[in-house]
Amino acid sequence: MMKKTLKLKIYLSFLLLIAMLAVAGVVSIYEFHKLSDNLQSLIEDNYKTIKEAKNMVESLEREDSGVLLLMMGEWENGRTIIDSADNTFKKAFDIVKNNITEAGEDKYIINIKNKYEVYKKEWLLPVVGTSKQNDIVWYKNNVHQKFLDVKEAVNSLIILNEESMHDTASTIKDKAHRAIMPGIVSIIAALIFSLMLSFFITRYFVHPIEQLVQAVKFYEPNQKLLNSNISSNDEIKQLEQSINNLLVRLVNENNR
Repeated sequence: MMKKTLKLKIYLSFLLLIAMLAVAGVVSIYEFHKLSDNLQSLIEDNYKTIKEAKNMVESLEREDSGVLLLMMGEWENGRTIIDSADNTFKKAFDIVKNNITEAGEDKYIINIKNKYEVYKKEWLLPVVGTSKQNDIVWYKNNVHQKFLDVKEAVNSLIILNEESMHDTASTIKDKAHRAIMPGIVSIIAALIFSLMLSFFITRYFVHPIEQLVQAVKFYEPNQKLLNSNISSNDEIKQLEQSINNLLVRLVNENNR
């Protein structure tokens, strides 16, 4: 039968402790890595949509300024600003259209497209030199209202993605708590196991040595063997046997 040496016992105990911490560490690292990838992907997509949507709002405001210039009779400046803003709006819109990540987001995109086309018809038609020039009532009831409709549609898209980012943050927070649980459990388990290991060392290492020390201390010459009563089958038991063998040899030599 194989002897369970102290070295082997202690080695296996620490090996188990290391294995527990290693498994918990690997699980935590894996969970945090997966969490990081998901978080980065979701936030980047939402942030891209929000950024381009704000570019669309800025473009709309520039177009609105261009329309006001047209109403003042400044055809060249008005058309230059409007055409530039229109190109910027379309570029931002194309990015948003190809970056749909949220459920139902395509409906927001279609709504923006439809309302922008309605708004665009107002300033595509001639303004300078027509009855529309300097007509504030026409601007207020037609152009400005349609401008506000498009802006509201774009802002709704921004709100959708901002709410999604908020929900994602809450979800990530919950997942982060779950990700650190293996680490917490492993620390608690390591503490419990350390106490058990301390008990093990005291019982199977320290206490037998104390027994052996006491047996040697109170050894009487008329005794043939130490009265240590060590029940283990390890190096301490071997030490006890070696001392007893030594005592037997000494007694035999003295009796010659």
